[in-house]
Amino acid sequence: QVQLVESGGGLVQAGGSLRLSCVASRRTFSKYAMGWFRQAPGKEREFVATIRWSDGITYYADSVKGRFTISRDNAKNTVYLQMNSLKPEDTAIYYCAASSTYYRGTYYYAKDDVYDYWGQGTQVTVSS
Repeated sequence: QVQLVESGGGLVQAGGSLRLSCVASRRTFSKYAMGWFRQAPGKEREFVATIRWSDGITYYADSVKGRFTISRDNAKNTVYLQMNSLKPEDTAIYYCAASSTYYRGTYYYAKDDVYDYWGQGTQVTVSS
């Protein structure tokens, strides 16, 4: 069983920054991509960013492009989400996910049903 554990959430003022981390408990499982999703109160879960583990190719939601950066550390089996210029509308629970399915196009990893493992989530609150 693979466990994903997120950390780094918190309360920040608009315009501020946070960095989320997600550690996978088992190094050897086949993870072709890892992604970040978020869910705001009363809204559906939405895609934020994804990174293909083998080559580091990334893909972002339009709403965060240019403000958020996803990266990975192979040695630490960790994926990060650097969030800058945060806005109140970024307030949500942020979830890390891992996919064990290969897709040639990184945009396929924007769909939550391609992910096999999910973390418990970390709260990000941006005050105005």
